Amino acid sequence: MWAELKWFRIAVILFFGWLCLASRASANATILLEEPYSYDGALAGTGHTAVYLSRVCAETPVKLRRCNPGERGAVISRYTPIGAYDWYAIPLVPYLYAVENPDDIPLYADPKLAAFLREQYRRTHLEEYAPDEPDGTAPKGDWYELIGSSYDRTNYGFEIETTPEQDDAFIAWMNARPNRAQYQFMSRNCADFVREILNFYYPNSVSHAAIADLLVSTPKHAANSLARYSKHHPDLEFTRFVIPQVPGSVKRSRPVRGVLESVIRAKKYALVLAAFHPFVGGSVISADLVGDRFHPARNSIVFSVTDAPQAPPSKAERSMYLKDLQALEAGEKDKEIDGASREIAWRKFVEKARPGLDAEGQPVLEAPDGQHAVKLGLTRRDLQSDDAPAALQRELMVSRLKQTLARSRAPRISGAELREDWQLLEKIDQAAQERLARKLYSGN
Repeated sequence: MWAELKWFRIAVILFFGWLCLASRASANATILLEEPYSYDGALAGTGHTAVYLSRVCAETPVKLRRCNPGERGAVISRYTPIGAYDWYAIPLVPYLYAVENPDDIPLYADPKLAAFLREQYRRTHLEEYAPDEPDGTAPKGDWYELIGSSYDRTNYGFEIETTPEQDDAFIAWMNARPNRAQYQFMSRNCADFVREILNFYYPNSVSHAAIADLLVSTPKHAANSLARYSKHHPDLEFTRFVIPQVPGSVKRSRPVRGVLESVIRAKKYALVLAAFHPFVGGSVISADLVGDRFHPARNSIVFSVTDAPQAPPSKAERSMYLKDLQALEAGEKDKEIDGASREIAWRKFVEKARPGLDAEGQPVLEAPDGQHAVKLGLTRRDLQSDDAPAALQRELMVSRLKQTLARSRAPRISGAELREDWQLLEKIDQAAQERLARKLYSGN
């Protein structure tokens, strides 16, 4: 008996030792390389960068602490001045999706919904740092950049492991420093901030600005530096992944580039340089050619909030689902009455719908329909509610699948999530057929 008890104690000790090792190995520092959009996408194209730390959490948006069990860490970033502070720390899920619970992440988003969710989060957590205007409306400025990043753009993660001792030292270092606005485009931009943090963990892991970027630190160069550093330190776990932009009607983000790369690829700039002076134009092209050819999406897996990163669908799998989707749409067109297009009905619904929250706090779109209101759930858990016609539920999923299956420079969905989406679409169709059968049966 005592021998059995001894072996049981040893097994318990080994088990908890394994848990401790697993928790140490799972923590990481991740450079988030964020694609440009809006004016940045059309002009500079350098995007944004931030640092995600899985063991470091936000006690407040401007003070750090160690994470408690079950917490997912925080994203720390520097923007042009937001209030009086240089950097802010935002929990991972709100930073990406402007919601607090992964179950509340919408399957589809339009600009109205993204703005609504950001405003809900600001009023609850950021009003001290981004207060209302005197008339009670949302403030102007770039505060919205702190939350809901994945509605506007695709993000790429470059993740390297950290130890608890490194994280504790970093928390003490950051909390002891003055956090006062000091953004400068040339010398204290977002990439300079990220370089400073990664070099605290691993000295010289992220180098200074490159000649190809005209000696200005850029997000792409920071990510490339860490990727190169990992090749020279294979003992450190390193992972690269993509966080896809949420499907919807928000304009898709653009490829992230360095300074000269933007000049070369934008004909409006290259032609002006060449016309101004052939030597200048040729020098710019030469500097770009000898610079890094870094592709953020290469060999990337797909990020998941609730699970380990997943592999994207294979080319054959994506082709199979595309064919099935086209066949499904062709079959539905044959069922249309009076030429009414389901796709047009879906677009009209989205145009007139207002975003809101249901009784459980999950995002919905609500639009008037005669004397009644149609309320469409937008989350995986809430989509199949009885408040919306099956046709709208179905078109939301069809629209989502079209976007995630389209060709793109980076994966837009993992293979596992793609299969979940297809199963959800099948459930919607099956439920609609069952309701129709019940109606016909009761009528007879």
